[in-house]
Amino acid sequence: MAVQTLAIIGGSGIGETFANRPGTESIEIDTPFGQPSGAILKAVVDGMDCLFLPRHGHRHQFNPSQVPYRANIYALKQLGATQVLATGATGSLREEIVPGDLVVCDQLIDKTHSRDSTFFDDGLAAHIEFADPFCQRLRKQLLEAGDAINTSLHDGGTYVCMEGPQFSTRAESILHRQWGADLIGMTCLPEAKLAREAELCYALVALPTDYDSWRPRNPEADKNSLLTEILANMRRASDAATALIEHTIRRLATAAPVPCECQNALAQAIWTDKSHVPPDVIDKLNPLIGRYFDGQP
Repeated sequence: MAVQTLAIIGGSGIGETFANRPGTESIEIDTPFGQPSGAILKAVVDGMDCLFLPRHGHRHQFNPSQVPYRANIYALKQLGATQVLATGATGSLREEIVPGDLVVCDQLIDKTHSRDSTFFDDGLAAHIEFADPFCQRLRKQLLEAGDAINTSLHDGGTYVCMEGPQFSTRAESILHRQWGADLIGMTCLPEAKLAREAELCYALVALPTDYDSWRPRNPEADKNSLLTEILANMRRASDAATALIEHTIRRLATAAPVPCECQNALAQAIWTDKSHVPPDVIDKLNPLIGRYFDGQP
C-alpha cells in the first residue's frame, strides 16, 4: 500500500486546529469539475500528511445542495489523499442518541435528488459496490480512539441524507424513524459515493445537535432558547469530534499499512470496453482511473 495521506472534511472547529499549526500550507487548486469549496490546508500531524477541506467553504457560503462534491473529492485525490475522515452535523432520530454525542455511522439512505453523484457520466460507465458505504478499517480506528475522549460514541447508525436546505417536516421525521434510520443530515451524499469511486477509504463521524422534529418539544420554550441549546450541542460535539480525529490520526500514523478493498473499488467496476473510452475522458479522470489505463497514478 502507498504512503497514506489523510484528508479531513468538516467544519470550522477542526479547520482552526489545522490553520493554527506551524508550517500549515494553504493550497488553491482547480479541477475538471470546478473549484473545491475552498483552499485546502495541508499539514503534518504526528508525522502524518493531512489535508483539511471545509465542506461548506471557509465562510460557510455553500448550502448542502450547492457544495461542489465532485470538485472536493477530485481535488483531495489529486493532492494524494488515500483516506477521508468526514464530520457532519445531524439530527438524532433515536432517544438514546443524545445531542452532543458522536456516531460512527455504518449505513446510508439516499434521499437527495439534485446533486451530481458520479464521476462517470460521460463516455465511461462504472458501477462500484456500495453495500457497505463506510470503510470498516477507518471505522475501527475511530471507535478504538474513542476510549480517549470523554463523550458517548455510538458504534453504528443509519444516516438518511436529505436534500435540504430546509429541515424535515414532522411527518418525514416520523417516517425516517419507521424506516429504521438513526440520523438525518444533508451532506454525506454524494460525498461518500464519490469517495468510493475515487478509491478513497471514507468514514463519517456524525454530530447530533437536536432530535429533529419527531420528538415533542416543550411548548413553553421559546425559539431563542432552542437555538441556544442546539448551538451548545454543536460546540460540544464539534470539540469532541476534533479530539476524536486527533487521537485517530495518532493511531493511523503509527499503524502498519493494511490493504483495503476501498482502494481497489474500480478494479471490477469499469464496464465500458477500455479500448472505446475516449482519450479526453481518460485524461480528465486520470487521477481516478489512470492505473487502469496504463497511466498514472
